[in-house]
Amino acid sequence: MTVNSEKIIRYYKGTEGADTAVRLVDMAEQVTKNRKFKLSGFLDPYGIEIAETVVANYPGLKVNFDGGYSGAERQRAVFVHEDFMGQPFFDISVLRAVWNEQFYHLAHRDVLGALMGMGIKREQLGDLLIAAENVKILTDKNMVDFLLREFTQIGATRVSCDLDDIGSITPKDERCKEISVTVASLRVDSIAAAGFGSSRSRAAADIAADKLKLNWQSVKNASQIVKEGDILSMRGRGRLEVTEVRGQTKKGRTGVLLKRYL
Repeated sequence: MTVNSEKIIRYYKGTEGADTAVRLVDMAEQVTKNRKFKLSGFLDPYGIEIAETVVANYPGLKVNFDGGYSGAERQRAVFVHEDFMGQPFFDISVLRAVWNEQFYHLAHRDVLGALMGMGIKREQLGDLLIAAENVKILTDKNMVDFLLREFTQIGATRVSCDLDDIGSITPKDERCKEISVTVASLRVDSIAAAGFGSSRSRAAADIAADKLKLNWQSVKNASQIVKEGDILSMRGRGRLEVTEVRGQTKKGRTGVLLKRYL
């Protein structure tokens, strides 16, 4: 292990990104030695941030990301050595699973639970794009044959699955609204309550239920302080960006500008 790899692994030790950091550091070490490229599994936004940190510590390496379509949340990283003259690939395919919407209403958690129940690892799956009667599943192309053969049911719901055209996925058009509020403090429960339109006690309950993440990591304490640029994500409620922290009012409250993605 190099000094750089030990430093990165130590930095992420004890965080939710610890295992991801180890895998990505190993990728960087391999690319440094073979001077070619290496492709990761699908990463969440926190994993993408880790990949960028890893590459920043390895001279001669660069990183590119792709999730199969513009605006994808989960993306694969490819580490490329500057001496490599070929074209790296991302190996992403999309499958479409269809069910009868007259009888069944399926949510993201239902689809993900069924896939994970088949023994599929999360890093083998990209975004799951749910519509009324179908889901488009971004996945490693090596998973296609297995899914076409085995993915026939979600809970009690029968589904039919076929290969889809990745070019048919429309870019994600995120809607957002700005929220200008004053808060008693920059505690995460206070910001979450203001941004998601709930009480602080409800926000605290959501934190206790592990529904709220700060910069893609679970919030351990409702009194944790947020800062400009931080991202809060609430399960089922979307994302919230702390765009600006303004000065204090005469009553001692702090003005903040939030951007909520719908």
